[in-house]
This record gives sequence, structure tokens and C-alpha cells, in this order.
Amino acid sequence: MRNTLAIFSLALLLFTSTNAQDRKIPIDTTVITKNVVTIKGKQIPYTATTGTQPVWDENGMPIATLFYTYYQRSDIKNKEKRPLIMSFNGGPGSASVWMHLAYTGPKILKIDDEGYPIQPYGVKDNPNSILDVADIVFVNPANTGYSRTIPASGKEVDRSRFFGINADIKYLAEWLNTFVSRNNRWLSPKYIIGESYGGTRVAGLALELQNRQWMYLNGVIMVSPADYKVLRVGGPVSSGINLPYFAAAAWYQKALPPELQQKDLLEVLPEVEQYAINTLIPALAKGGFISASEKQQVAKKMAYYSGLSEKVILQHNLDVPTRFFWKELLRDRGRTIGRLDSRYLGIDKMDAGDSPDYNSEITSWLHSFTPAINYYIREQLNFKTDIKYNMFGPVRPWDNSNDNTRDNLRQAMAQNPYLHVMYQSGYYDGATTYFNAKYSMWQLDPSGKMKDRLSFKGYRSGHMMYLRNEDLINANQDIREFILRTTPGNKPAKYD
Repeated sequence: MRNTLAIFSLALLLFTSTNAQDRKIPIDTTVITKNVVTIKGKQIPYTATTGTQPVWDENGMPIATLFYTYYQRSDIKNKEKRPLIMSFNGGPGSASVWMHLAYTGPKILKIDDEGYPIQPYGVKDNPNSILDVADIVFVNPANTGYSRTIPASGKEVDRSRFFGINADIKYLAEWLNTFVSRNNRWLSPKYIIGESYGGTRVAGLALELQNRQWMYLNGVIMVSPADYKVLRVGGPVSSGINLPYFAAAAWYQKALPPELQQKDLLEVLPEVEQYAINTLIPALAKGGFISASEKQQVAKKMAYYSGLSEKVILQHNLDVPTRFFWKELLRDRGRTIGRLDSRYLGIDKMDAGDSPDYNSEITSWLHSFTPAINYYIREQLNFKTDIKYNMFGPVRPWDNSNDNTRDNLRQAMAQNPYLHVMYQSGYYDGATTYFNAKYSMWQLDPSGKMKDRLSFKGYRSGHMMYLRNEDLINANQDIREFILRTTPGNKPAKYD
């Protein structure tokens, strides 16, 4: 025991920074500030706790430290009925900066109403934050934000503990157990929210928390979720369900035929969804044995719905990659469209080619997010260090094997009658498309017995739908209503 304590004391000495000029992160520390924000016209006082909390190994030794920011409404003393939301972004390898500083937290970026960066950069109060109804902790997984493995690099780091679908879920569940215990939140209704790859993460966490940490959730919120059971497998379904996204992006860019363009987006999409499910996917399933006449008919309809020419669709045998679509849709205008948000435009070196030179949307977002998060953490949250804030951290290679997260979420729901799931997606997201999210939701519970606990919300923007002010308002309100609807009070957790 004495040796263990001595080693732990040495670790604290080695990895704790007391000097802002020392490029080491403290492994266990907090900084607390007091603040007030006006949400929906009402002043909400809150505390912001930012700092680091260790990840422990089996022997009680710190093997990583995770940077987090925890917002608590300070005028509510009884936490038993106060929901707690545990928030993750994705990547894998992305910091929890995007939703933290643009969606649910008490501060958001200074951007225009459509989400484009403006100077001077900075932050402002978020009048739509869900802090009025729930406390929030934003968690940065290992090597993202200020989170680091211990040691930070070298052969001593056991990367298999952190950098893979199942490893990520396991250590984060343990970390959340410690966080909930330290902050006395065991009695609170609990929710987890994950964006993009974070959707895979929180789907797996729902069962891991339940079965290994005995922590039962009220809700899982999937923001533009990545379901790799669809995204990376290829084939008729994976390809066919892209068509509604093609239609949405083309509609926004005014590239559809006049009879479609004059309709509202939400009039167009149901028609395209039905075509994708009932006609396109069966046609793609026929492969090279589809008749020439049917292939021509499908290509014609795809062109009608996508803004592409029949010629290029036939050249791809009806299976048009999304990267080609981003390059091709506005090729004649000398522009590409964004991957994560196809409202954004880019300029390539050459109009020729089969994919854009860069992702126009992510470069735009990094304009405003990077200076804002670095300023906000240092100057407003008062957490100061000289280590780099990793917007995207070194987590590759990432082990994608044994991905059972979708079925794990289904099992968690089946075991826990309180557990509800909400999907949120932007129609112009070309990376994790809205129809992919719908399809994933449909496939989550093949029995259909739990579909009353599944819901979908769509928005007229992209992957980070909350960057557009109208969708920021609507998406936060959808979460607010989801929380209020899924805190059942004295209703017993049982099936009738």
C-alpha cells in the first residue's frame, strides 16, 4: 500500500502543473467561476467548474486525465430532480468544443445568423441554452482538448486502452462513474448526448453504464449520428439512402428542376425518401443484372431528384459517391459544396476531378471555434495552461472492430423502460445524412415494440445544425421538451 501511495504521489508530482509556463496538464484539478446568463428571458445563475479528472487503471493509478467543463444552475439546491446531461463530440479524436460553444452551453460563438464566422471572434451569452432545465458536463476524451494520456506519448502508452470503439466506451463509463460520485449526482435523472461519432459512443455507453456501472439513463440524444453499420459497409442500402440528402443539397443550391425547386423542401423530401426505399434500393440490389430500360428510368429519376445529369449517374452505374456529388453538383458554376454542411461553397484548383480539394465547411468553422475556445477557457473560465488545446487530437489508428453499439442501445432500452432516444439531424449534412439517421432509428428495434420511445427531428442546416440561429432555437427547445417528457417522476419503471 505504501509503495502504491508513493508511486501515486510521484505521478502527481510529475504531471501536476503549478506554473502556467510548464507544458504539463494537472491530472486532478478544478477552477470554479460564478456567472449569470439570461435564457428565454429569465436570469439563470450558474457555476462553471472546469478542470481535469483522472482515468484510473485496475491498480488505482492514473493512466490519463480528462479535461471537462461542468455547468450547474446555482439557484437549485435539490439535485434529486435536476437532470444531468453528459455531452460528447465525435471524430473520433474531436474535442468537446462544438456543442459546448455553439449549442447547449451558456456561451456561444459570435457568428452570423446562418453560422458563418465574423470578426472579431469571440463568445456571447446563449439565450437558448438548456441550462435552465438541466446541468451539463462537456467531456473531452483522451488526447482531445486538454485531455492527455499519462504519459502523454511514447511506448509506455497503452493505446489499446483508449483508441477504439469498445475501449473508448469502457474507460469513459468508468470516468463518468467517478464524476457522478464526486459531484453527488447519483439521484439525478441522467442523459447522454453525442454528436457524429459521438452517436456511436453514446449508443455504446448506454449499455456499458447500465450493465457495468449500474447507472441507468433517462435519455440518449443522437446529434447527426454516425452509424457505421450503414456508412462503411457499401451496397444498395448504404448508397440508396443518400438520394434524399442529394435532393436537399440540390434544392438549397437551386439546382433542381423548376417543378421541384418551387416546392418547399419538406414537400420534396418525403417523395424522394419513398423513391429511395421503394425503387432505388431494389434497383441497386440487381447490380449488373438490371435491365437496360429500368437502369435508364432510374437514372432519369435520380437526375430529377439530385441535380446531376443522367450521363454521370449512368457512368457510376446508379451508385453515386457522396464525394463525387460534392464536386459535381456545382461544377459548371466553378464551386464545390461542403461535406458536413452543403450550404457552404469551396473553390478548387481545377474544376476537373472526382472530389473537392478540401472541406469548405470545416475550414469555415475552425475560423471561429479555435480562437473562441482558447480565449474562453483562459480568460472567462480562468483555466490557464501552455499545452495546446487539441481541436482534433492524435487518436489514430482507431480500432473499429466489434461494433455492436446499435444493438447495445436497443438492449439498454429493452432493459430500462425509462430510456428514450431522440435523433437530431440537418438536412444538408452530407457526411452523416439525415436519412441515414432515420434508417438507423428504424433498424434500432426491429420488433417495433419500443418505437414510441424513439423520435426524430430534422433541421434546415447541416451536421452542426445549431450554428444556424433558427435551428439553434428549435433544436435546444426540442432537447428541453425531450427532457421534460422523459423525467417520469413517480411512474414506476416497468412494462405493463
